[in-house]
Amino acid sequence: MVILGLLLIILGAVAILSAVFVSEGTAELLGIDMSSLSIFLVGVAAGAAILWGYSILKWGTRRGLEHRRERKKLNELSTKLDKVEAERKADNDSDGRTV
Repeated sequence: MVILGLLLIILGAVAILSAVFVSEGTAELLGIDMSSLSIFLVGVAAGAAILWGYSILKWGTRRGLEHRRERKKLNELSTKLDKVEAERKADNDSDGRTV
C-alpha cells in the first residue's frame, strides 16, 4: 500500500510539473496538443491522484505500525507465559510430581 501511495503521488506530481514547465503558451502536455478542458481535467486527475496516494500512504503506514505494535505485545506476552510455565514446571519437579 505504501508503494502504491508513493507511486500515485509521483505520477500526479509529474503530470502537474510537466503541464507547468513544458507548456510554452500553447495547450500542449507531454508533446500532445490538448484543449483547455483536457488540460484542466488532467490537472484535476493529477490532484486527485496525489490526494488518493497520500491517503493510501497514510493508511498503509498506520496499518503497518499497528501490526508491529501488536506483534511486539504478543511476543512480550508469549515470553511471560513461557516464564510462568517454566516456573510452574520447576515447582512441580521440586515437589516430586509428574506433569
